[in-house]
Amino acid sequence: MSTPDEIVDVVVAGSGGGTAGAYTAAREGLSVAVVEATDRFGGTFAYSGGGGMWYPCNPVVLRAGVDDTIEEALRYYRGVVGDRTPAELQEAYVRGGAALIEYLERDDHFAFKILPWPDYYSSVPGARADGMRHIVSKAVPDSRLGRFAGLVRGPLDHERLGAPQPDLLTGGRALIGRFLSAMADNPAVAAHLNTTLVEPIVDGRDEGRVVGAVVESDGRRRVIRARRGVLLAAGGFERNDAMRAEYGVPGAAFDTMGAPGNLGLAHRAAISVGAATDLMDQAWWSPGLVHPDGRAAFALCFTGGIFVDRDGRRFVNESAAYDRLARDIIRAIGNGRVGSRYWMVYDSRNGDQPPVMATNVSFSPTKEYVSAGLWRQADSVAELAGLIGVPADNLVATVRRFNEFARRGDDDDFGRGREAFDRTFTAGASPLVPIDTPPYRAAAFGLSDLGTKGGLRTDIDARVLDADGRPIPGLYAAGNTMAAVSGETYPGGGNPIGASLLFSHRAALHMAAAR
Repeated sequence: MSTPDEIVDVVVAGSGGGTAGAYTAAREGLSVAVVEATDRFGGTFAYSGGGGMWYPCNPVVLRAGVDDTIEEALRYYRGVVGDRTPAELQEAYVRGGAALIEYLERDDHFAFKILPWPDYYSSVPGARADGMRHIVSKAVPDSRLGRFAGLVRGPLDHERLGAPQPDLLTGGRALIGRFLSAMADNPAVAAHLNTTLVEPIVDGRDEGRVVGAVVESDGRRRVIRARRGVLLAAGGFERNDAMRAEYGVPGAAFDTMGAPGNLGLAHRAAISVGAATDLMDQAWWSPGLVHPDGRAAFALCFTGGIFVDRDGRRFVNESAAYDRLARDIIRAIGNGRVGSRYWMVYDSRNGDQPPVMATNVSFSPTKEYVSAGLWRQADSVAELAGLIGVPADNLVATVRRFNEFARRGDDDDFGRGREAFDRTFTAGASPLVPIDTPPYRAAAFGLSDLGTKGGLRTDIDARVLDADGRPIPGLYAAGNTMAAVSGETYPGGGNPIGASLLFSHRAALHMAAAR
C-alpha cells in the first residue's frame, strides 16, 4: 500500500446517515475521517422536512405513555416486508432503534420529540394508526455547530429557489446539525468536503481486509489509512442515469430528490472488491408535482383531487402512502396508461393551487405554472378534458362517479380513505372531496423518488458481504449505499432515515469493539 497521507481508525464516506457512524466512532474513542463528495454535509437526509425516525418503543414515546411492544412492531414489520430481506436484519432494525435513542440521549447535544405519523399499512396486524413509533430531532440553531456552522446542505427551497438559508436547523437538517455539533470540538474528527471516494484499499496479505481508501479532491488523489474499517454511507445512485438504466430503476435523475453527490461511486467501489448487491432496481418512490423548472418534486398530503390516465380515468388511490401510490403509478406507466407526466384534476374550492399540503419544494407563483403549461383550467370538465388531451366523455363520467363516492364517503374503485394514512391530512375526515366548484383545474405530475434503495448486502452489524455471504473484513455500509432492510416496501415514515442511522451506529460499534 502507498504511504498514507492520513491515518485514522475509521473512514466514513458520506455525511448523511453516516454522521451517526462518525459520531459513534468518535464517542467510542476512535479517530475518524469523514469524506463528503459535495460542498455541504447532510446528503439527501438534509432535504427531509421532518427527518423522522421509525423506532418502536423508543424512550421518547415511552415517556409519553405509549403502550406499544417490540413484538407487535416486529409482527407488523415482518408482515409488510415478508421474507424479501433476512429476518435477522429486520429484527436488528426493529429492536435497535430504541437503544440508539437511549445512547444519543445520554449526550446533551441531542433532543427529540414525537411527530405522530401512522404506519403505512394500517390493515397489517401490528400496525399503529396513531403514529407513535415516529420521532424527530428538535430544532437547533446553526450557530451551535462550531467549525461546521453554515455547512449543512439544504433546505430545498434554498437550493432550488434561491431562498435564504434559515438560521434555525429543522427536520433532517436539525439532526445532521446535532451530530456535527457533537463532533465540532473533537480533534479526532477530520472532515473533508468536495472529496470523493475513488476506491477502497485492500490488504491481500490479511484476508482481503479493507484498510483504507483512495480519495480525490481538486483533481488530487490521497490515501487515507483506516485501522478499523471503512463505512460506505454515501447515498444511492439516483443522480446517475446510466446506473438507473443499467439496473432498471424507473424514473429519471432529473426528477429525483437525491443530493447531487449521489452518483453510486461507493456502490461501484465496493462491487470492485467483491461486494454483493441486492434490490438494485428499487427506490423510495413518490408522486412528484412538476414545477416551473420542469422537474417533478416529491409531493404528499393530498387533500383532494384525482389522478387520471390517458383515457381520463382514475387509476390509483390518490391518498395512499406515497411509495405505495408511486408503485401503482409505475405499473400504469409500464402498461401504457400514463406517460412520464400525467394530470391531477381538481376544482377551485380552495383557489388555484392543487390540493397538496406538502410539496417539499414550495409553490412558485401561479403564473409560472400556467405559462409553462403545467396548470390548466376550464369552465367545464369537458372543456378541461380537451386541454389535457383526454376523452371528454370519460373524464366527465370519472368526475361524476368520484363525486358520488364523495357523497357516500366510500371509494368503491380504489378504497381511498380506508387506510389510516389516507386520512392523516384531513384530520380524520374523508379525503373524498367532490370536484364540483368551477373553474375546473389540472396540474401536471410525474414520478419522483427520495433515492435508490438498492445497495450492498450486509449483516446485522452492517458488514458488507461477498457473493458467498461472507463479511468483507473492514468494509461496512449503511443508508442508501446498503441494500434496504425494508426490501421492496416502505413500512412507515422514518424508515429510510431510521435504518441509515442505526446501521451506521452499529457499524461504528463493531469497529470500536475490534481488536
